Amino acid sequence: MKLGVILFSFFISLSTFAGAANPANGKAVKEGYEIGDKLPNIVAKSIAGNDIKLSSLEGKLVLVDFWASWCPPCRAENPRMVEAYDKFKNQNFKNGKGFTIYSFSLDTKQANWKAAVAKDKLSWDYHVSELKGWHSPTSNKFGIRSIPSNFLIDGDGIILAKNLRGEKLELILQYYQKK
Repeated sequence: MKLGVILFSFFISLSTFAGAANPANGKAVKEGYEIGDKLPNIVAKSIAGNDIKLSSLEGKLVLVDFWASWCPPCRAENPRMVEAYDKFKNQNFKNGKGFTIYSFSLDTKQANWKAAVAKDKLSWDYHVSELKGWHSPTSNKFGIRSIPSNFLIDGDGIILAKNLRGEKLELILQYYQKK
């Protein structure tokens, strides 16, 4: 019962923030890094060297995940992210069609990054990095001080939740799923 009350309170606070920031409500949305803000765009290189813009994923629910191959907690989290991706990638959400992950690596060595993506079977298409580790301009701009760190954004780029780990990711995706 206590867990149910905690989860209910958590979801109500999330829906309150997300609802207040919804452009459909006619309210201005500021760009920023807090729940209810529009997450700034990211443009970074894929493993193949192509630019991938976060904004190209507009219309989907996107988990923007900051991680690295050398980070044990990140690697431990990867199986849960793969499971969530496989389960929700083709689902419809309250403000998004489909779910994907935009993985931003804080690696400095492309070979290590590429090997971790393959070994952990990170099957989504959006893997990017600046290959500058903690000196990454993007991670610094986003205030990333520890990893794993992530933002869940809706189809308009509005931050719905932050730092989802473990079963929280799946619970939040279920909450925002169209019924």
